[in-house]
Amino acid sequence: MLNRRSFAALIVAASFAVPATILSSWAQDKPIKVGVTAGPHAEIFEVVKKVAEKDGLKIQIVEFSDYVQPNAALNAGDLDVNSYQHLPYLEAQIKDRGYKLSNIGYTVNFPMGAYSKKVKAIGDLASGARIGIPNDPTNGGRALLVLESAGLIKLRPDAGLKATPLDIAENPKKLKIVELDAAQLPRALDELDAAVINTNYAIPAGLNPKRDSIAIETPKSPYVNIIAVRTQDKDKPEYAKLVQAYRSPEVKAFVEEKFKGAVVTSW
Repeated sequence: MLNRRSFAALIVAASFAVPATILSSWAQDKPIKVGVTAGPHAEIFEVVKKVAEKDGLKIQIVEFSDYVQPNAALNAGDLDVNSYQHLPYLEAQIKDRGYKLSNIGYTVNFPMGAYSKKVKAIGDLASGARIGIPNDPTNGGRALLVLESAGLIKLRPDAGLKATPLDIAENPKKLKIVELDAAQLPRALDELDAAVINTNYAIPAGLNPKRDSIAIETPKSPYVNIIAVRTQDKDKPEYAKLVQAYRSPEVKAFVEEKFKGAVVTSW
C-alpha cells in the first residue's frame, strides 16, 4: 500500500512521463519540409515523396519561384531540406551570406542551354547580338562557359566557374551580355537575340535543351544538383533515408521517362 509521499512522487513522475511520450510521437509524425523550385525539381520530388513514404518518411514539399529564398528559408529553420541547386551555387551562397548549410547527396544534372527565337544556329547570331545570362555569379559564370564552348567568346584563363562579363577576353562579334534574373530569361527571349537558360526554368517554358537549344553544356559538368540541410543536422538518419529515396530506381525511371534526356541522373 502506497503512503502519501510515495503516491505524490508517482503522480509527479507520471506528469512528466506522459507528455514526453506524446512529444516523441509528435516529433515522429512531423513531416520533413523540403524546399524546391517550381518545375522539374518539384515534379521529381513528388516521386521522391512517394518512395520515401514507403520507408516511413513524411515529406511536405514547399515550392519557390527563385533561387535565393530556399537557402534563406533553410538557414532560418523554415525548411528542413532543400533540393534545387548545384554545389558551386551553394558554396557561393555560404561565402556571401554566411549560411551554415551542407551538401548531403548528389541528385540530377540539368544541362544548361542557349535558346533563341531569332536564329536557328549559334553561328548565325549577328554582330552586336544581345545575349541574356543569369545575374547570379555561379549561374552567370556557367552561362558564359556555355558561350565559350560554343566558340562565341573566350574567357580569361583564370576566370574559373565564377566568370563574369568582365572576364571576357575575346568577343569577336561584340556580343552584348544582358544579366537578368534566371527565372525571367525564358520570358525575355522575345526581346533578346538569345539567352542561356537553366533547364529547370527552360522546361516549364516549353524548351527542351536536347531538342530546342542552339548550344548546350558539355556532359563533363561540375553542376550536378544536390540536397542541402543545415550543417548541424547533416548526420540525421532520416535525411540519409531521404537521399536514398531520391537515388532510387523509381526516381531514376521517372526522370528518364519524363524528361527524355533533358535531366540526367547522377546515379
